[in-house]
Amino acid sequence: MVGILLVTHNGLGDSLIDCIGHVLGNIPSHLKSLSVLASDDPLAKEAEARALIAGLDHGDGVLLLADLFGATPCNIAGRLYQPGRVQGVAGVNLPMLLRVVVYHDKPLAELAQLALDGGRDFVVPIN
Repeated sequence: MVGILLVTHNGLGDSLIDCIGHVLGNIPSHLKSLSVLASDDPLAKEAEARALIAGLDHGDGVLLLADLFGATPCNIAGRLYQPGRVQGVAGVNLPMLLRVVVYHDKPLAELAQLALDGGRDFVVPIN
């Protein structure tokens, strides 16, 4: 099972995880969040992320989902990339997160593609 770590500004990741709990009825144990505040030391947050990754990786790798490409949380996630072990996608949204949580049994590279597809394909007009 691939672990999933949200790396986001403030409490966005925690809020998305709360939404997953609402939709699914529980919060999966392979899903965690790292909040990055403006006052945080990025190097300290990177170390915290590494510890979370170690706890989430049970042999199938970890998918990092960041909120905004180019921002500090995404830059932290980018420094954690390890080919075949830790992969990341920026632009996390609830449809993306729901898709990867539901399909967590897929291989890491396929799960990253599902995240990209889910984040894009479910942004639609509602009228």
